Amino acid sequence: MAQVVPYQTKQGKRYRVRYRTPDNRQTDKRGFRTKREAEAFANTVEVSKLKGEYVNPSDARRTVDALGEDWLARQKGHLKPSGYDVMETAWRLKVKPRWGHVALGDIRPSAVEGWLAELREGTEDVKPIKPATIKRAHYVLSSILGDAVRDNLLARNPAADLKLPQTSRKRPLYLTHDQVGALAAAAGEHEGLVLLLAYTGLRWGEAVGLRVHDLDMLRRRLTVAENAVQTGGTVHVGTPKAHKQRTVPLPAFLLPYLARQCEGKPRDGLLFPGEDGGHLARPHPVSGWFNKAVTASGIPRATPHDLRHTAASLAVSAGANVKAVQKMLGHASAAMTLDIYADLFDDDLEGVAVALDRDRARTVTPTAKPQ
Repeated sequence: MAQVVPYQTKQGKRYRVRYRTPDNRQTDKRGFRTKREAEAFANTVEVSKLKGEYVNPSDARRTVDALGEDWLARQKGHLKPSGYDVMETAWRLKVKPRWGHVALGDIRPSAVEGWLAELREGTEDVKPIKPATIKRAHYVLSSILGDAVRDNLLARNPAADLKLPQTSRKRPLYLTHDQVGALAAAAGEHEGLVLLLAYTGLRWGEAVGLRVHDLDMLRRRLTVAENAVQTGGTVHVGTPKAHKQRTVPLPAFLLPYLARQCEGKPRDGLLFPGEDGGHLARPHPVSGWFNKAVTASGIPRATPHDLRHTAASLAVSAGANVKAVQKMLGHASAAMTLDIYADLFDDDLEGVAVALDRDRARTVTPTAKPQ
């Protein structure tokens, strides 16, 4: 049990609390002005030890910097390179400069809230950043502090349960068949790639990761087994999102374009290689071939990812249900597909009402109309 012991100082009588830590080391905390304050602290220590929530005061003096690098290294175990790069950037540019030198025990929720406000509003020296980037920076800090709580270096996470800025999803751009055709024609040697993206919904990395053996021309199917994600100037090749392969149907009109891409290539050859024979790099958003094709075709300002949205739109217009669209796009669930493309299924809701009205009129005996 903790002991309360008085001692004399130049300022007068003071009290200290002697106690043992959970690993049976003798320690004390001094400087209490009254015996009541000391006894209250002693009781708190004993209760926290019984609950397994004891925090050694010396551990609370460790800085965020001392934990951040280790936390970041552990993310490599479960994050893909592209996801890791995002976390590393948030740590290096946003979290470490503000919190790296701060002791764990000195971080208060109000201070974290103030930091989030500065990120949102900006300062004289720093421009404001987008809500999504703020949430990412908060996630990194909160995760580091959450690990500190789990390891009993902190009693609670001062970054948890804070109000974060709302993010708004950009309205998807849906191109028509004619607009896709115009864009593909303006893309020159990349015509087949544009059509593939617009009619299969593949992500850019999935499309440029396709190999000849991923195509099954007879069944009009392709297998998405590889994802080539570009971060900075480096292409990281790995499994598709969520580490799941999927099979995607191919419209018959795409087969000649894909057959042309297969000519003269081995079965493990890339379908859309870059000039160096490796994975095709994502075109520059301003000076790249895709943006030039957008300008030349006269379609609305679009990006390669907008062709994924277009594929969803064209599939729904052709009569595909939400489950089919989910499988084609590789979403984790139909709920996710509906969350992103709810507006595409508005006509389906009207169709349900019309179908119910038609079926009722066919099966129910007419009765007098309500007065």
